[in-house]
Amino acid sequence: MKLATWNVNSLKVRLPHVLEWLTQTQTDVLCIQETKQENHNFSHAAFREIGYHSYHNGQKTYNGVAIVSKKALVDVQLDIPNYSDEQKRFISGKYPITASEFILIVSAYIPNGQSLESEKFIYKRNWLKAFISHITNLKKNFSSIAITGDFNIAPEDIDCHDPSAWDGQVLVSKIEQDFFKEIINLGFFDAYRNLNPDLQEFSWWDYRMASFRRNLGMRIDHILLSNEDKDKVNKALIDKGPRKLERPSDHTPVIIEIN
Repeated sequence: MKLATWNVNSLKVRLPHVLEWLTQTQTDVLCIQETKQENHNFSHAAFREIGYHSYHNGQKTYNGVAIVSKKALVDVQLDIPNYSDEQKRFISGKYPITASEFILIVSAYIPNGQSLESEKFIYKRNWLKAFISHITNLKKNFSSIAITGDFNIAPEDIDCHDPSAWDGQVLVSKIEQDFFKEIINLGFFDAYRNLNPDLQEFSWWDYRMASFRRNLGMRIDHILLSNEDKDKVNKALIDKGPRKLERPSDHTPVIIEIN
């Protein structure tokens, strides 16, 4: 099974990139963030034409998350239960591995936070608290879970091109990194870092300052898997190819392969 996550930064703009990438890679499940469109505008037909089911939780202009998969999902959940939020940042569903085995797939777009002193950072903290509470409950019912998405958190110094330059800013603060560790401590592991302990690669580069060409990036897009699945992952990589395309997303896909 090949599982990937990709913040496409507007599916309307990047749909041809996504369709071509899926066709080339034959990824089984792709979790998408920042679709930036309402549900009635989502391109279900385009995904169906290349052999994929699709599920979307979106809004106009901002946010929006989706899961596209070769097999139909079961029990699709939109939004975090018992958390009032107008922003569309969460979707999940059970993906059948066999007739009797499922893996719960989560596609999440965690808030950016803007700055540590802003109201948006308060929102990020509250969102993460609700997210962690929900994941805690999910762990009681599922032995196999994949939490994917744009976390807007670089977990360690190695995940940032220049930690000292970013000191005191969002994405790299101890507060955010502690939230990331809290999720890990629920019984998960960082699939990419587990297989690539010393490799410094990034999944996001700002559009400004020729950041991609200069490799001034961060690894803020992640796939966390239940500890029970640790020995099943045989590959974890970041595909920089889509970031080189014309009018690319500022993010690029993170991919794992599970036995």
